[in-house]
Amino acid sequence: MYLREAHALDGRSPLGGGGMPIVEDPVTLAERNEVAKVCMTKLALEPIPALVDDMDDAVGKAYAAHPDRLYLVGRDGTIAWRGGPGPMGFIPDELDAAIRKELGRD
Repeated sequence: MYLREAHALDGRSPLGGGGMPIVEDPVTLAERNEVAKVCMTKLALEPIPALVDDMDDAVGKAYAAHPDRLYLVGRDGTIAWRGGPGPMGFIPDELDAAIRKELGRD
């Protein structure tokens, strides 16, 4: 899920360059969709399906996801695993282990 841009040039924690996309914080959903496409491409994430949060940031707020957070939705549609708040709680290896457990491959 692509949420509010965490490192927009005009945001609280600007970051860019060195292979990272340089973007401004979108003000319309069309702009947010475009920034999401740029980030997915620049960060080589295209193989992963992505959805974009609406401008009211409802998903980001509901899941306490800013600036980043990992969740695994289980086969039954409920949250099977929730990582800690990012950036310190952003640990992809823990998500990998949770996926393996959910699939019975641990």
